[in-house]
Amino acid sequence: MSTEVVKVDEIPFPSQITKTKPLNLLGHGITDIEIHFLQIKFTAIGVYFDSEIVSHLQQWKGKAGSSLAEDDDFFEAVVSAPVEKFLRVVVIKEIKGSQYGVQLESSVRDRLAADDKYEDEEEAALEKVVEFFQSKYFKKDSIITFHFPATSPTAEIAFESEGKESKITVENANVVEMIKKWYLGGTRGVSATTISCLANNLSAELSK
Repeated sequence: MSTEVVKVDEIPFPSQITKTKPLNLLGHGITDIEIHFLQIKFTAIGVYFDSEIVSHLQQWKGKAGSSLAEDDDFFEAVVSAPVEKFLRVVVIKEIKGSQYGVQLESSVRDRLAADDKYEDEEEAALEKVVEFFQSKYFKKDSIITFHFPATSPTAEIAFESEGKESKITVENANVVEMIKKWYLGGTRGVSATTISCLANNLSAELSK
């Protein structure tokens, strides 16, 4: 385990974590909203990938980070690359888990509907995720993680608060894909700062 830490809005993120193999912090940012010129920050995000991902993105070699951030085909390739991915989301402003669940549900459902993939199986799988968050309370510094293995189209979602952890596995491939796209979906991703940071870092990795 690497001891280096990257601060995202004062919240420490390890520069590397190990699931089945070491994954590097390749992007980070926040989710926020501006109300009457006040910026309200909700979460800090860290995106960890197997460094192998670069071999799946070779056609974008030499492109600047600023142009990759605007390139949804690039992020489509990031999402579909068959490598292990891990998202670590830390709560800055406390909210009810049900609020987070509803945001996730509406984004995933809209994306599925737009692609004509929202059937009964997807609805049931999404319902389970919403129920998982329903009973949680997102205190400051609570952690939500999403683990996407390289070899199966599943996601393990975990919630950790005050030393207690609970988990759920999502096995519907379409729902899993759209959860990835919620955070990694290029110009339609939930956090523009994370997308911009990922684009810059992947651009740098590709030019090595």
